[in-house]
Amino acid sequence: MTSPLRSGRALLPTLVLMLSSVTGCDDDTPTPVPDAGTQHPTDSGTDGGTDDAGTDGGPSEPWDGSYTVLDDPGDWIDRGAFSECRFTATNPTLEECEDPANFDLSSCNADQLAAVAPHGIYAGDGRGARPLEDGGTSVTPGVAGFQLFSDGGTDTLLGRPLTTRMTDGGRFFLSARQTHPALGEQVFSLAGCETPKPGFITGCYVTCRQTPQFYTWTPGTFEVERAERSGEAEVSGGLQLVSESFVELGMPADVYVTHGHAYVVSLNRSGRFGGLTVFDVSDPAHPVFKTSISLPGDSYWNGVWAKDNALYVASADTGVSVFDISNPGAPEFVMGLPGNGYANVHTVLVDGDRLYASDITDYVGSTRVYDVSTPLAPVLRQVITLPEQYALGGPHDFFAYQDRLYISNAFGGYSVMDVSDLENVRHLGQYFYPGFGGFAHHSAVGTFAGRTIAFEGGEFPGSHLRVLEVSDPANIVKIGEYRMRYSTSIHNMILKGERLYIAWYHEGLRVLNVANPTQPRQVAHFNTFRDSDPNRGDSPFEGAIGIRVPGDGYVYVVDTSRGLLIFNEL
Repeated sequence: MTSPLRSGRALLPTLVLMLSSVTGCDDDTPTPVPDAGTQHPTDSGTDGGTDDAGTDGGPSEPWDGSYTVLDDPGDWIDRGAFSECRFTATNPTLEECEDPANFDLSSCNADQLAAVAPHGIYAGDGRGARPLEDGGTSVTPGVAGFQLFSDGGTDTLLGRPLTTRMTDGGRFFLSARQTHPALGEQVFSLAGCETPKPGFITGCYVTCRQTPQFYTWTPGTFEVERAERSGEAEVSGGLQLVSESFVELGMPADVYVTHGHAYVVSLNRSGRFGGLTVFDVSDPAHPVFKTSISLPGDSYWNGVWAKDNALYVASADTGVSVFDISNPGAPEFVMGLPGNGYANVHTVLVDGDRLYASDITDYVGSTRVYDVSTPLAPVLRQVITLPEQYALGGPHDFFAYQDRLYISNAFGGYSVMDVSDLENVRHLGQYFYPGFGGFAHHSAVGTFAGRTIAFEGGEFPGSHLRVLEVSDPANIVKIGEYRMRYSTSIHNMILKGERLYIAWYHEGLRVLNVANPTQPRQVAHFNTFRDSDPNRGDSPFEGAIGIRVPGDGYVYVVDTSRGLLIFNEL
């Protein structure tokens, strides 16, 4: 198992349903990857233009800079109990948590459950509802996900092999047990109750945990839906899949394109080490594998960036590794950047002669700033730490724009720093997610109608695109949003002119026209996620994860299973 320090997903104490599946305690759990960096417009402007409507949308009207401040209910919205079924035991033992007899299914529809396909990947939302001594109820959010096979594969519940599966004769009960040295003995069980619409299952669950210090149990209800999209065309809006290249190492997480080569970094997954995979993409329709690098004890590589002949790799094991890519197809290790002992570097970003590296060690972390005017010999110039009230998870990502650094600081919100003078870095303002479990993860920033606009996304189910007016960092307001399915999570994005290219996990590649930032419009999409793809799991962090639009006429997307996908740029 991976140490909880390996991933910011260790910071979800409130996500009670199947908690360990999103804590970063398993190598199967991916970590976030870096953002668009300096690939921003000088003014994404008011010219408007006509989109290829395809099946996704029509032209955007020019924006005059006016907006209405919108309320922000948060990512997780309490929609009430999902089902009438209930876990009935009080103060249950671990064994009682595994017993289907302790679930009241009297209100359930066996005929509907009998029609559920005995295979597929489902993802969704959990709602813990724990009774309080004063007669009230404590409601907490969660996640639910499972993968079932009909051909002898290993069935899982939030990444854990099932100990019980009952999915015939109108029954639907799944249970899994896990022993972890830090989190103790855990049991996760859920019972399906009805299928309110095609592709959906609702029901109830319980999660129970025994450690040497305490015992907890939380019942609740859930709603899941088939992760593979149905009822929508695979592709629209003029996108074309130009090529696809499988990545053998671990789980692909990020890509950078330079010198006619694509550099894909991967995380450890299911016993397969991560590392670096290099493709010659001088002919994007026919990528050529060049080499792969995986180092024992140092292969949990989450982010990658380049400047001239230097390639910078973010490692959760050792910090930042520098490679010489003067021979693009054969990177040579140069050095590990100096740090104060162990450093869990999550992402890297180059802006001019600065390299920013996010160190999320101990959930607080810092942003290290290196001078890379000599790219192969970085020099540490500054270590930026946020005020204590914002240091809740560490800087998972950042975006550099017009002497400001926009930091997505996990549970600490979205902070804006003045970095014009590294000897006098100042915190200018912050936007904090309301509600349960808000997790600031990634953004892209540009100028529209004279205003500075941030397109910002979180992570975990329900996370979506927020549009923030950040011209005055001391008074950041929400002016727009764009949501996909509630069960899915947005991930990385690239702002290119009036187009926002988004790697949206299960939703694949989504292209939005943001000429009017208050009304983002989808103009194209490609569904990359398929149940049948090799090494797929039931995590909410499956599908399109990394993205680059380097300006060569193509869009480079990393999918956690399929590897490197290259599309035409719209």
